[in-house]
Amino acid sequence: MAVNTAFRNHNPSARKRNIDTFKCSAWLGWQMESNWTDPFLFAVYSIVKPIAGSLILVVMYAIISAIGGNNDPQMFYYMFVSNCFFMYVGQVLFGVAQIVHDDREHFQTMKYIYISPSNYLSYMIGRSVSKLIVTTFAVVITMAFGIFMLGIPLSLFSINWPLFLVVMAIGIFCIMAFGLALAGVSFLTAKHQGGMNEGIAGVFYLFCGVVFPVSTLPAWGVAFAKVLPITYWLELIRRSLDLGAGLDQALVGTSTMVCLLILVVSTIVFTVIALIIFKAGDTVARQKGLIDMTTAY
Repeated sequence: MAVNTAFRNHNPSARKRNIDTFKCSAWLGWQMESNWTDPFLFAVYSIVKPIAGSLILVVMYAIISAIGGNNDPQMFYYMFVSNCFFMYVGQVLFGVAQIVHDDREHFQTMKYIYISPSNYLSYMIGRSVSKLIVTTFAVVITMAFGIFMLGIPLSLFSINWPLFLVVMAIGIFCIMAFGLALAGVSFLTAKHQGGMNEGIAGVFYLFCGVVFPVSTLPAWGVAFAKVLPITYWLELIRRSLDLGAGLDQALVGTSTMVCLLILVVSTIVFTVIALIIFKAGDTVARQKGLIDMTTAY
């Protein structure tokens, strides 16, 4: 199948079409995210959902404190900030990988996108922007709830903004790369990518210091956690906000600049691997005629 040949030529026309594809798919993704109900109900849902998640976290911390006898507020800040920003991993990573299933089997439009003068990779990145916007809104709501209702000691003036903005940009780029890798695998699977995506997110949740410090893991778990860029991303977020920083003994001896360097290098490595996986999945799917496959169950 000869697909997207215009985008293999590095010319201004191809770049313009890539940009146009990105813009249109971003608009499409937002319509799909927000157009399932009226604006008021969507706004209520977008506010209530992250607040409910925060309350669940409060209950988790209360139980952990009661069992362990540790009422250190820094531990709560650690858990709250980590879980709040981990929403990007759960929502954006899952959302990027889910696009393949939606287009191929739910809406059955993937083959039409492939034969159109648009680049599917640019299309997917654009579609993921809506997930990023919705998740950012949820993170802001959650942090505001934590500050005003749960007493999280955070102000706009206490944030290390340069570090925070740089780390956020790198982290989101890394999360989207993981999503593209899973999307590449999803090209070759049926409707099993939901469990696969949630399983990968679960690995990050367990090993990257979201609920408890990495140092509480066994030695092999600590070694594995230090390979994952999400571990350093969450640690740098906590340091930039000065909430729960210094609790993880596995990272306390690593300076902020070293953590940032490891985050950058590991993100580059995983992004290259993700693009290879995505390209391989795309190529094999086209060769085996899986672009318009429907599993009908």
